[in-house]
Amino acid sequence: MRIIDSHFHWWPRSVWDALCKRKGYPRAEADGKGGYRYYPTPGKENSSLGPWPEWFDLDKQFEHMDNLGHYIEAFGSIGPFSVHFSYLPVSEGKEAAIHWNEEMAGAMKKFPGRFWASAAVPLVDTAVALEVLEDAVGRLGLMGVNLPGSVGADPRIDAERLEPFYDRVEELGLPLFLHPTDAVFADMLSDGYGGALHLSLGRVIEVSVAAMRLVFSGVMERHPNLKLVMSHTGGALPYQAGRMDKNGKKANLPELPSTYIKRFYTDTVTPHSLGMRYAVEFFGPDHVMYGTDYPCWSPADALRFFGECGFSEEVQAKIFAGNAEKILGIPARTPELVLS
Repeated sequence: MRIIDSHFHWWPRSVWDALCKRKGYPRAEADGKGGYRYYPTPGKENSSLGPWPEWFDLDKQFEHMDNLGHYIEAFGSIGPFSVHFSYLPVSEGKEAAIHWNEEMAGAMKKFPGRFWASAAVPLVDTAVALEVLEDAVGRLGLMGVNLPGSVGADPRIDAERLEPFYDRVEELGLPLFLHPTDAVFADMLSDGYGGALHLSLGRVIEVSVAAMRLVFSGVMERHPNLKLVMSHTGGALPYQAGRMDKNGKKANLPELPSTYIKRFYTDTVTPHSLGMRYAVEFFGPDHVMYGTDYPCWSPADALRFFGECGFSEEVQAKIFAGNAEKILGIPARTPELVLS
């Protein structure tokens, strides 16, 4: 059976090496162990973003997945670092995003038919965001766009000025990957417990709030064909959809908020088979894609939890690959070309 990992992270080391040479904020430092520490703004010296070596070697990542006994393809999204390009000044954010996108395009050429990738886009300036988007799709052939949970530290991803950006993403039919970015709730939740409160709950809160901004603001109403891919089994929203409907009427939407939430796509990234099953029940088997969040999570554990869900072969085929082909635009393959 074909398996496509829709929630996979590979980060180009060249981007981080360049960031280490930058003066001021945002900046990065090598940790002496092959990884880095990231410092987005003054006062955030304890940033939770510290990638280790596994993030930067795509060959070894595929080698690791090959040891699972399956041939697994991957769609690369940025994850928490996607906010970085909006922390930078406009011209520098544009340059850094193009650098990232060119690295992604290079990896797609190195691993044709096995690795696909999405684009970094700085959102501080809408015109620049559109320019970078067109370059990523037209010149580089990238197949999706990353949407951070905030524009730098500004939580308003539903700002009116960004409407042309959502217009164009919808028109191009591109998946828009919404992922928490540690910019909004990290300060209040990262103190103590070794960061456990933020990592376990803060990121779920951030991605859920960001998604509901797109609902309550009417972005999802005005863009009925927008393919919003919300990470981590939809955050808190599937489990609190009734509360969104009960208390969300003040937003004066034509439909109940849960109507728009159910239009989202999501992945199976949760170390909890019950959570996976409920995500499929809530969103429907056509709206959920297999994902591992590798290297943040173990691909072996992801497969094990998924196997515990008890899905039919038809549903498994959709989640493992069929939905990704339709949602992400990955070419379908005939059965004889799929290795097991």
